[in-house]
Parts: sequence; C-alpha cells; structure tokens
Amino acid sequence: MRSYIGTHEVLDNIDYLELSLGTDPELWLGSAEESAEERAARMDAGDDILADDPELATPVAILTALAIEKHIHQLTTARRGRTAVTQ
Repeated sequence: MRSYIGTHEVLDNIDYLELSLGTDPELWLGSAEESAEERAARMDAGDDILADDPELATPVAILTALAIEKHIHQLTTARRGRTAVTQ
C-alpha cells in the first residue's frame, strides 16, 4: 500500500517525518559528524523556523522525545562504561 502526504509519496519513516514537519528531521536532531560550527548554524536555523511557526514546537518536541526513547539504551549503556576521574 502506498502512503501520501499531499501529492508526495511517503517512501519511509524519514520521508514521513520530513513531510509532516516541513523540514529535514536532521535539522532538529543533528548528526554525530557535525562540527561545533555546523551545530550552531543548525540551531540558529531551528530558532528562526520556530520563531516563524511556533506551532511547530510541539511536533519537534515529540520527534526529539521519540529519538531519545529509541536510543536511550545506547546512552545509558555508554554511561555505565565510564569511570570517574579524580584529581
């Protein structure tokens, strides 16, 4: 079965998110490879978009919460492997 949002065919979950938010999900979630400069530019763009469309804040918050929920195991596992360094 095919899914559409407007006239756009949804091919996968990323398409669904991008079409429903109107922006690439990576704008809100970032990527592991981005530099500090790229992150700052991405955050500025996100601020501008939310200033123009405050109603987008709720879907973006939901997207972020779902991403955290999906990857929480990786985050907690990584923290358990660390040891404190005292001086």
